[in-house]
Amino acid sequence: MKIFLDTAEVEEIRQGVAMGVVDGVTTNPTLAARAGRKFKDVVLEIVEICSGPVSAETVGLNADQIVHEGRILAKWAPNIIVKVPLMAEGLKAVKQLASEGIKTNVTLVFSTNQALLAAKAGATFVSPFLGRLDDIGQDGMQMVRETVEVFQTYGFETEVLAASIRHPLHVTQAALAGADIATMPFKVLQQMIKHPLTDRGIDSFLEDWKKVPDAETVFE
Repeated sequence: MKIFLDTAEVEEIRQGVAMGVVDGVTTNPTLAARAGRKFKDVVLEIVEICSGPVSAETVGLNADQIVHEGRILAKWAPNIIVKVPLMAEGLKAVKQLASEGIKTNVTLVFSTNQALLAAKAGATFVSPFLGRLDDIGQDGMQMVRETVEVFQTYGFETEVLAASIRHPLHVTQAALAGADIATMPFKVLQQMIKHPLTDRGIDSFLEDWKKVPDAETVFE
């Protein structure tokens, strides 16, 4: 399973990519607003840091406007993915963009039926928002499992991008559900790294190392 960072904070992306575990980045208008910088400047910096897919979202509400914005975004860099909300006009736009060879990520997906429609329209990625479904008492991960099964059954090439990840358990569950990608905040990636037994083991090893006769000179 690929790991994407869901952020517009460039330093977080830089750290994640340096670890060798980040395969791509997703952004949205909310994350861009939090970054407090010009959107284009942020996106262009992100694509310099991350060579994998970088999702940048359109804000138009009709197909013509979405397509217009998508074409502009796609020209910024070859690894930019045009992010489009799931709605009738969005599906029309995805079909047109796909016909032009422009890759898309259909976002704000909250049902398997919506995911199916996005795949049929030609989406490159579909983003089920599992955490937000959990928030309203529904099983978000069940939607991810169903979407993966439907896509496999019918041979869709659209990748399932598990979004709205809230904690490391969501990542494990998404991997077990067969999601192609999980996109997460940087803090969740940091939480995945940490384990108290790992920390305790490192402390123990370092204490024992002090007892080795040539510990202070062996690496000189």
